[in-house]
Amino acid sequence: MAHFAKVEDGIVTDVIVVDNSDILDDDGNESEAVGIEFCVALFGGTWLQTSYSNSFRKNFAGVGYAYDSTRDAFIPIKSYPSSILDETTCQWNSPVEYPDDGNDYEWNEDTTSWDLIE
Repeated sequence: MAHFAKVEDGIVTDVIVVDNSDILDDDGNESEAVGIEFCVALFGGTWLQTSYSNSFRKNFAGVGYAYDSTRDAFIPIKSYPSSILDETTCQWNSPVEYPDDGNDYEWNEDTTSWDLIE
């Protein structure tokens, strides 16, 4: 199965599953272009293939994610105002590393620190 994301004004508005047989080119090879044509014919709009295994476009698209054409990446919704985008993964990270002491913590945006969960 292939997955395609509808993108409107840089935001993912829908993600659908398309049978592999519907994305085959004339030589029987899977083709994103054929899949896009299939989606456009059914639903209109702008579509891009997304990878459930994150093998391309950095992240599996989700509704509300941004599509950054410069990075050719789907970027999740920003977790907190202080979150920082990791340019390699296009994931949002806290500005302070999660403590590595075996305890559980939750992010405190007011203090931009990790609070111990007791």
